[in-house]
Amino acid sequence: MTNKDLPAKTCTIDRLVTMAEDVNKVIEGKKTATRRNGRYADVGEVMILKDKKYVVDRVYSQSLGELTDEHARQEGYDTVEAYKQSILSYHPGMPWLPHMKVWVHEFSPVNG
Repeated sequence: MTNKDLPAKTCTIDRLVTMAEDVNKVIEGKKTATRRNGRYADVGEVMILKDKKYVVDRVYSQSLGELTDEHARQEGYDTVEAYKQSILSYHPGMPWLPHMKVWVHEFSPVNG
């Protein structure tokens, strides 16, 4: 999927990864994706975290019900349940609905 096939962004890449714990997971190589309720970045866009650059490799839509433990590991958690509990702790009162769609932003370090 190319950027022109995606809907308009709803936010900016500088808001993609903001929590200190998540920033540290990215820098440690434990977090390689972020799921958001909107689209925050285009493929090829670069985010900077603590003076390190990361390029967005893929952007696609996924439902919460499609999440696997492998997806949870992209987010820096061992299991979907651990990821779910973390998200619900950040967003008290938010329902976790299997049909709810999120935007997945996969990224990798820029070397050099």
